[in-house]
Amino acid sequence: MSTATDRIRAVFADAGCSGWLHARRCSDEEASLSVHGEERVVLASVYKLPLFLAFCAEVDAGRIDPTSELRIEPSECTPGSTGIATLRDPVTMSRRDIAASMMTVSDNAAADVLLGEIGTVAVHDMLARLGLEHTNIVGGTADMYRRLIEETDSHTTVEAFRALTDNDAAWSVSAYDPAFTSATTAEEMTRLLAAVWAGDVLSTEQTGFVRHVMRSQIWPHRIAAAFPYRGVSVAGKTGTIGIIRNEVAVVEFPGEHPVAVAVFTRAARAEPSLPVVDAAIGEAARIAVTELRAPLPV
Repeated sequence: MSTATDRIRAVFADAGCSGWLHARRCSDEEASLSVHGEERVVLASVYKLPLFLAFCAEVDAGRIDPTSELRIEPSECTPGSTGIATLRDPVTMSRRDIAASMMTVSDNAAADVLLGEIGTVAVHDMLARLGLEHTNIVGGTADMYRRLIEETDSHTTVEAFRALTDNDAAWSVSAYDPAFTSATTAEEMTRLLAAVWAGDVLSTEQTGFVRHVMRSQIWPHRIAAAFPYRGVSVAGKTGTIGIIRNEVAVVEFPGEHPVAVAVFTRAARAEPSLPVVDAAIGEAARIAVTELRAPLPV
């Protein structure tokens, strides 16, 4: 009989993508499953998760008042298909609402506003405290977009992304290379999620805030699609750029130990929409989580 890892590899192969996965039972570090989980991979918008946690740590330290407000001009923000950048008029939001928008709709503008507030040093310090040696944040979305425009010999972000979807053009851009962009390993992402769920990273209040916001993510087409059951909670963060499609999440069945799962993929083709890869992320996560499910002690 094929093992769970064999089935996961077959799912990625059938979808026409390379795949990296790690899953662990949050309360038991020995209960885990890995498919290339120790290899470095591109974070894409999953970088917003460490940024979010660093923001919450700054709140815990008293260096940021989460209810204080910022006035933001959308026309001056990082482009994005969701969130603040889609608005026409200036908005005033609390810092914690900006953080929530960053996570729930993957708001690029909100992410760069927060990164400007706390800086990459705060993010790196948090990662170092947790011993995540292979996770690195290289600037924000605006920085990545600037590099894309240069590397694709484009004039605008729209042109750059159009170049990335051309299957006949062998673009080799830094956004696809974990050596030059924000990167991690699937194992470190599940370790981070397990630590957050255990309450080892933030205060009780901020841990609750993180769980609530991550459970409110709106995207249903990857890991959440694999668990369409009443009472099952999926708290996740997606990441997408060009051929890169990712998601990390904690899946919680009622009365069972939470399971953290991280899935990273790189597609063979560059179409802007690849539902077969999205479905593969969900199916790989389903296989892994099913393998690790266990009831809570009575």
